[in-house]
Amino acid sequence: MLLLLEVRALSPMKRNALFNKEELEREDTRVEGVHSLSKVVGEVLVAGVVVCRNSTMLKDPTNTKEGEGVGLPSKEDVGATAVVAVEEGLPTVDRPDHLFPSCTKQPNLSMGLLHQPPEHAPSTHQQVPIPEEVGQAIQLVPASSKSVRFPLRPGKGCTGTKCIVKANHFFAELPDKDLHQYDVTITPEVASRGLNRAVMEQLVKLYRESYLGKHLPAYDGRKSLYTAGVLPFVSKEFKISLLDDDDGSGMQRKESDFKVVIKLAARADLHRLGLFLQGKQADAPQEALKVLDIVLRELPTSSERLMGIDYRYCPVGHMSSTTFIEPLPAIDFVTQLLNRDVSSRPLSDADRVKIKKALRGVRVEVTHRGNMRRKYRISGLTSQATRELTFLADERGTMKSVVEYFYETYGFIIQHTQWPCLQVGNQQRANYLPMEVCKIVEGQRYSKRLNERQITALLRVTCQRPQEREKDIMQTVHQNAYLEDPYAKEFGIKIREKLASVEARILPPPWLKYHDTSREKNCLPQVGQWNMMNKKMVNGGTVKNWICINFSRQVQSSVAQRFCYELAQMCYISGMAFTPEPVLPSISARPEQVEKVLKTRYHDAMTRIQPQNKELDLLIVILPDNNGSLYGDLKRICETDPGIVSQCCLTKHVFKMSKQYLANVVLKINVKVGGRNTVLVDAISRRIPLVSDRPTIIFGADVTHPHPGEDSSPSIAAVVASQDWPEITKYAGLVCAQAHRQELIQDLFKTWQDPVSTVACLKTLFSWDGVSEGQFYQVLLYELDAIRKACASLEPKYQPPVTFVVVQKRHHTRLFANNHHDRNAVDKSGNILPGTVVDSKICHPAEFDFYLCSHAGIQGTSRPAHYHVLWDENKFTADALQSLTNNLCYTYARCTRSVSIVPPAYYAHLAAFRDRFYMEPETSDSGSMISGTAGGRGGMGGGARSMRAPAASAAVTPLPALKENVKRCACLTA
Repeated sequence: MLLLLEVRALSPMKRNALFNKEELEREDTRVEGVHSLSKVVGEVLVAGVVVCRNSTMLKDPTNTKEGEGVGLPSKEDVGATAVVAVEEGLPTVDRPDHLFPSCTKQPNLSMGLLHQPPEHAPSTHQQVPIPEEVGQAIQLVPASSKSVRFPLRPGKGCTGTKCIVKANHFFAELPDKDLHQYDVTITPEVASRGLNRAVMEQLVKLYRESYLGKHLPAYDGRKSLYTAGVLPFVSKEFKISLLDDDDGSGMQRKESDFKVVIKLAARADLHRLGLFLQGKQADAPQEALKVLDIVLRELPTSSERLMGIDYRYCPVGHMSSTTFIEPLPAIDFVTQLLNRDVSSRPLSDADRVKIKKALRGVRVEVTHRGNMRRKYRISGLTSQATRELTFLADERGTMKSVVEYFYETYGFIIQHTQWPCLQVGNQQRANYLPMEVCKIVEGQRYSKRLNERQITALLRVTCQRPQEREKDIMQTVHQNAYLEDPYAKEFGIKIREKLASVEARILPPPWLKYHDTSREKNCLPQVGQWNMMNKKMVNGGTVKNWICINFSRQVQSSVAQRFCYELAQMCYISGMAFTPEPVLPSISARPEQVEKVLKTRYHDAMTRIQPQNKELDLLIVILPDNNGSLYGDLKRICETDPGIVSQCCLTKHVFKMSKQYLANVVLKINVKVGGRNTVLVDAISRRIPLVSDRPTIIFGADVTHPHPGEDSSPSIAAVVASQDWPEITKYAGLVCAQAHRQELIQDLFKTWQDPVSTVACLKTLFSWDGVSEGQFYQVLLYELDAIRKACASLEPKYQPPVTFVVVQKRHHTRLFANNHHDRNAVDKSGNILPGTVVDSKICHPAEFDFYLCSHAGIQGTSRPAHYHVLWDENKFTADALQSLTNNLCYTYARCTRSVSIVPPAYYAHLAAFRDRFYMEPETSDSGSMISGTAGGRGGMGGGARSMRAPAASAAVTPLPALKENVKRCACLTA
């Protein structure tokens, strides 16, 4: 079990720390079949604008770059200004001088490892006069991370019913003494952490009692070694010998010699950590956190359990769930991968690409040499069949075939000569291994994309109810026996074996408004959910002309017609103007003819209605339950060629025809054709603080990345914005392709010439996904600057105040009810109640952040969303921002449940994730994805990531353009 530790100040002599356990779990609020492993989003407000930015991971303190940091404003600054932070090293952004006069830089309050600012450095922060036309204080975009300060917490929230919850964090007492860091140089240099650790383990075994002064050091597997006391030398060289692994040949094992130099580098001051947690020091002392992280990981590293630490919560012991490659013969693996008898017909190009992606980087062992099981790493697949492969056999230029070589050398007859060989070694000097002599080595983690069946199986195994998960956490803490941990003893760390109790509040749900002709005009959700009984949409859409195509062989024509009739009735009952009869009778078609059928049926329908100046409003599609690429192909064709708004329904739901399912489908159809399902009563009555008093736009953004193994496919960026202030429930968006794994949104600011008004207009707006804590500075610097430019392009003095909030969902904190048996404290799934908010103890000691569980659990343990404010010119109070965030989660259009993150961020993720269907599938062996030919477009409204400023000339094949009617009518739903 992975426990995350949050260190806290206990007294001048002792400090406390909190630990948190990470577990893989079901994303329990993904209603309507949203991908269970999808990422989450964050949100922002602009005084007229709220911007949402998605975030996917927590900061790894071991990767912190020098120059990252958060400045702590003086008393005079608090409440007056809030400045953003960006990581150093980001290329300078071109900013108009009249819009962004230069800011005076702050002293380097660094979060970088072992990099502290001079203590005598004076504060040079100055207030910048703001033009009166703006109406509110607009802060300048900082020039670098050195001049950045995230907003301080404006006080704790008070709204809601107070309660106590338990967090999977554990207090720890830390020593009040300095720790020492030593630089480690191992020669010859090796890339493997495992080998480095083996060398250091041997060194400690040999010299701990003598040259190491009986100290037990903690090693990070690379360049750093840490001790609880000073070693009896400043620099020393050691000679270490290691025996190679036994390859089963029976031959004498080879001995490798290493030179290890250990040199004193610095001292880690834990006293700074206490000051930081008390709010007396601005920057988190990353060097101290890194030491604690490495120490706490040390024992689990040797026992194959994971550990980690972050400046807010630090992992101490964790069992995470992941997938491993089954140790099968390569032939059997490929047979399962392709799901067919591979000897029946030759491999296609698409088959080769699939095999190559699945096996690249996988280690195999040979089986044709008896007990000598040498291991190799697969680098690729030969383009030729095994029977066609030859190689240079000797210096005289003799060529020999692979088939001949294996027979003459090993007496092995290759059976599957029509198959390609596996390439192992480097590309310059590749070795060929027939698949039938290779077996996958056991214990290899599978990092490639899982299919839906595999994801379902994994989630079924890892899904745990809150009470079970809490019990499992406590069992793991006891099993890890931290009181007996030799490294914990060495460094003086004592961990309490009790979950931390945290003060929380349960925010009330908002009242929702439905149409005045409904039996229930207003609705108050109960435990995060409600239904459409006795209610009509607040604004029903219109569908006058529609058709149905059935691609499922199991669904007969009569069943399809009956389903369409029931769906039309439900649309009418729910308040839509929906014609009961289609333009043409529903037809059945084969999935492989999807493009031909769609275009033909569209042409036939338009032939009938176009003379009357009518358009086709909706296409209803019935799909097989397991439809492969059919769904993606259908959406791409419908929205980029004829331009049809479509609604897909699976076979299993068509047969069941339940009222609940039909009601959910109607919700999607209504927003797709321009309607609104519900709005907040407080929005209509103008009672939302800092939003209702003046026109406000709420933005959301996301960038999704190619799946593992797709090395050159573009990333997809999506931005959505609310269109209907003061109701703020309808959103439109823009989506575009950009450079591979580029996290910054390249076209966040772009102008074009309006043919009527000749006024520069925005092409893309903002809301982000995939931002880790280490990326806060870069994203904020680049994207806030783009927002400023976009506003100025509309009108020179138009600069509305902005609030920028990041939402993180892929973190490790879990919250549990204080009493699992108290029915008033848990929902039906045993999770904490929707609306539960925490803004103390496990949050940042000084900055403006909070945890909010806005949804009711379905299965597994609910994961609260973590909101972190990076920029706030609107001066939100804690209550105002927390209540707004919670209330917006009840306006998600796809279901009658509150969701786990704010809808604009959710919509942006859906748009970016869905738009990957617009790219043609890869069928070549080049490793690149082929997409459409038109430019990035608007309409519908997840390796290492690049954080460099986007290059304007980056060659990316853009997405195909959507048809205008789809842009106008489509919502952010699939």
